[in-house]
Amino acid sequence: MSSFPIDLRPLDAGIVQLTLQDRVNKNTFSSELIAGLVYSFEQIKHDTSCKVVVMTGYETYFALGGTQQGLMTLHEGKTDFAANGLYSLPLDCDVPVISAMQGHGVGGGFVFGLFADFVILSRESVYTTNFMKYGFTPGMGATYVVPQKLGICLGEEMLLGARNYRGAELEKRGVPFPVLPRAEVLPYAVQLARDIAEKPRGALVALKRHLVAKLRAKLPEIIEQELALHEQTFHEPEVAERIKTLFGR
Repeated sequence: MSSFPIDLRPLDAGIVQLTLQDRVNKNTFSSELIAGLVYSFEQIKHDTSCKVVVMTGYETYFALGGTQQGLMTLHEGKTDFAANGLYSLPLDCDVPVISAMQGHGVGGGFVFGLFADFVILSRESVYTTNFMKYGFTPGMGATYVVPQKLGICLGEEMLLGARNYRGAELEKRGVPFPVLPRAEVLPYAVQLARDIAEKPRGALVALKRHLVAKLRAKLPEIIEQELALHEQTFHEPEVAERIKTLFGR
């Protein structure tokens, strides 16, 4: 794992911690981080002792979505959001995944975290689905999973408005997740993982498969629809200008 900006390690019996730590790119979806995530979940798939995964970031960063170069590549039509299957890694994982979003979750980074089975947010951190800020419609299954996980009113507000929300504000808006001080997010996730890891692995795998079956079945259709919307919105000249001038703000 030393070649990837990922720390994948056993935490307790049956618990694996996956830490995104691309410090050079501040946990944007660099090619190195994407490759590391794909590799990590492949390792987890073959680890028959693993019962639960705790996924987190470093310091104030959970995941910040596409890099500027990555977004420009999408704008130019050289690839698309579905190319690497990144968005569905937590969903497709056989065992439960806990997304301990101790730091900022931006765009696809926030959506990626929402595909986990459990989500924990930080009061201090910023969360946003800011796709429309750049002039293109949301991808990575955001149009489905965001309203599903946050509720349709808040979900549509986040997708259409594309503004930033502190975790404390989302807590007041009634999101159905624990929202804790940043320092408490990972310890809470670890304790939750310990509770889950007490159960038999076979039962955990079977129950997760049942609970996410509808989302797994629906997601390919949603991705296809989102990609069709991208054909209408992503290649406009204004999108390139917005990516160049607004990235990082």
